[in-house]
Amino acid sequence: MSIRYLHAMIRTDKPEESHTFYTQGLGLVQTRRMDSEKGQFSLIYYASEPGAPEVELTHNWDDRSYSGGDQFGHLAFEVDNIYQVCDNLQNMGVTILRPPRDGHMAFIKDPNNISIELLQKDGSLEPAEPWASMENTGSW
Repeated sequence: MSIRYLHAMIRTDKPEESHTFYTQGLGLVQTRRMDSEKGQFSLIYYASEPGAPEVELTHNWDDRSYSGGDQFGHLAFEVDNIYQVCDNLQNMGVTILRPPRDGHMAFIKDPNNISIELLQKDGSLEPAEPWASMENTGSW
């Protein structure tokens, strides 16, 4: 089984200050940005160099603020076969909170209640049962 660490997600209500901190303070480079008008959020990624593991800043455009550590979102890992990884985890007794219905993404939690996103390497696999018809089982 091959797995590659991708990113850690942090929510921010201070995107400009965060940009200055990560670029000027830590010397990271902004590797990509996605703004979702429909979802009312921005995803901004930083890394030490292109291709290195990233910090994903998620900025929700509403008025919410974050404090006391509730900014941390999830760790993300790329996997060779998301269905095999989820089968293995489920056999270990891990609850799949967001099943890989689309053959692309799943969410689980580790024993410490940390959200982990699993992403299929090179896009998506064809939807397959039993995953395609599974419902979400919890919050991720």
